[in-house]
Formats: sequence, C-alpha cells, structure tokens
Amino acid sequence: MGFLRLVARIMGRISTFRSYQFLLLLAAALAVVAFYYFGSERQNFSSTTKRIKQSQASHNSNRNDADLTVDTKLIHSEEQGGEERDADGESEGYMSRGGESGAVDQHYHILMMFTKVDKSRSLQDKFRVAMLSMVKHARFLEGEVLVLHFVSDPASKELGERMLQEFLFDATFKYEVLFHDVEALTQKLYPIVEAMQQHFSSGSGAYYSDAIFFLSVAMHHIMPESLTRILQLDLDLKYRTNIRDLFQEFDHFPPGAVIGITREMQPVYRHTFWQYRKENPQARVGEPPPEGLPGFNSGVMLLDLGAMRASALYNQLLKPDNVAKLADQYRFRGHLGDQDFFTMIGMEHPELFYPLACGWNRQLCTWWRDHGYGEVFHLYYRCNGPVYIYHGNCNSPIPDD
Repeated sequence: MGFLRLVARIMGRISTFRSYQFLLLLAAALAVVAFYYFGSERQNFSSTTKRIKQSQASHNSNRNDADLTVDTKLIHSEEQGGEERDADGESEGYMSRGGESGAVDQHYHILMMFTKVDKSRSLQDKFRVAMLSMVKHARFLEGEVLVLHFVSDPASKELGERMLQEFLFDATFKYEVLFHDVEALTQKLYPIVEAMQQHFSSGSGAYYSDAIFFLSVAMHHIMPESLTRILQLDLDLKYRTNIRDLFQEFDHFPPGAVIGITREMQPVYRHTFWQYRKENPQARVGEPPPEGLPGFNSGVMLLDLGAMRASALYNQLLKPDNVAKLADQYRFRGHLGDQDFFTMIGMEHPELFYPLACGWNRQLCTWWRDHGYGEVFHLYYRCNGPVYIYHGNCNSPIPDD
C-alpha cells in the first residue's frame, strides 16, 4: 500500500512541472517498480539455487565411490575445453576432459604417429577402430589421466581434433590430448638419427623426412625429463582389454631393460639377415621362437624414457660409429626404421629389451607366407594365450569382437 501511495503522490504533482521534469519523475517511478519487482524475484531464485545445491550435495555424499563409472561420469559432466597450449615449443592443439582437484593426478602417456591422415581414408578408418576400441575398454582410477600425444602435420591435426570429439565423447576417464608438430620434432631428431637412416630406411640414403620414423629410438632426448614412461602405438590396432593394464608391464622390466616390445610374427628377419645366416649357419639370428631370435615388431612399445636416459649402453649404441659397426657385423640392410634398429641391437644386447607376450601385439599380416616362406611361416605366426591387442599390419583385416 505504501508503494501505491508513493505513485499517487508523484502523479499528483505532474501538472506543476514542465514536460522534461515529467519525464524524469516517470523514470524514477519505473525504477521504484523495478526495485520492488526484481528484488522479490531474486529472493526466489536464491532459494531455488540453494535447494539444487543441497540436492547435489546429498547425491554426492550417497554415491558409491567404488563405482568407477559413476565417478568418472561425474568428472566428465564438466565442460570440455578446446584451448591451445605450447608444451616445450613442440605441442599445440590442447584438449582435455576432467575435473580439477587439489591432488596431483597420475598421468599415463600414449603417443601415436598421425601424419598424412587427412589424405588417407584408410588411415582414418584405422584410427576410428583404434580409438573407439580403446575408449570402450579403458578404465582408469580417480586421480588418473590418460594423455594422448599425436605427432601430426597441420591438416591432419585439424581433422584429428574433429574426429576425437566424437571418439572420446563416451570416455569414462579423464584425458588430455596434445598434438606435436611433426616438422619441429623432425628438426630435433635428424641430427641424432641421421647416421642410422642409411641402414634402416627404405630410400637410398638418409632422407630428412625419414627421421620421424626413428622417434622412439631417441624419444628420451626429445621429450621433457619429467616424462619418464610412454607407450608408442601404431594406428592400425584394435584393443580388446583395458589399456591401463599394458602400463603395468613396466613394473616387470628387469634391471637394464629400457624397452618393452613383442617379437616379430613373420619371418621378416629370417629374410633380412640372410647373408649373416649364410655365413653363420649355427646362429639363432632370424630363427623362430622360442629358441631363435626372430626380431621385434614396433607396433606396440613400452618406452621407459628414464631408463633410456640412464643407460650408458643404450646411448653408446646410438652413436654413428657403433651403428655402422653393428650393421656391418650383421650384414644388415633394413627398411623398417626404429623396428630394424631395435632388432639389430637386440641380437647383440637382448638385456635391453623386456619381451612382451605376443597377445599384446597380435600381428595379423601373412605377406611372407605367400612370398617364399610358407613352410616355416607357422613357426613365427603362432601366438598362444589371450589376445589383448590386434595389429592389422600390412592392411590385414581385424576380426570382429
């Protein structure tokens, strides 16, 4: 009632003012109305907000903290970021999903090569299979973050960011995504691996662009020292188990081992070492398992970067003179990049490698079965035990689940 009397008093004095004074008084009256109206509504809004917060607090206090799915879905209900950041001048295109907390998260790092994907529908399809299967099976604990590193060119990076929005949509874990510029990494790698390229590259000579295929060989020199463990994985994989379990294999490394890797499952190195085998008929080089040394496949690798930095032996083997010496000793001329280098030094120094079970990299390629090695192919190809990761190398089809 006091409000109505105030309006009436104002209106009663209108005739005594000129027109512009009338307008000023009218504006004042409207301001009074707004104050009373919105003031009462703000009280109602605050009450509603308080009830919502109380409801959420009750829900959170009653939820089962042992239920990983519930925990991670609550974390992921927050808005996904798409900002860019620069990590040691090498990475950009930063994406993340997960809540902020006072505790320091434990990070699990994975790296994949992601170049020229924009030009290849086949690579795009492989990437889709790999990421969707990884996300489907991946389970991480609260306080753990999966960090996905992609070495990429600008066009592939742009495509990858769009694809990952879809592939990571249903992720039940915290994650971060970092894109590393392939040109920047190649510039750092080239001086380190230039000498070995002439022995393990498909071209005749050490091509600058080939250096990136030796990233795993020298990654301990490229990545910051705070990064001590990382998985390097091919794109043509399909996961059938929790990728977190593969990280647990680091704990089984014997003293001196720097890399976890599976054996090659074709007679590739029976062929590559043909001259050495001819000169040394009693050697196990290139022979099938379990007694032989069939070489390695680099589709799935565990790189203990801390151990690689600390290993005097491993770093000595990277020196050009030692690379050339071993290549000459084994009459070695390969074309598979890092895989060839690891295979060659593994013949001489098997203690540097932790042998992963073949099920962690179940290779499906059968090319050598039809190219001169049909009689012995099964000795290399068989893999007893469960399959955790299928590897569709040489464009082999991957079985459906």
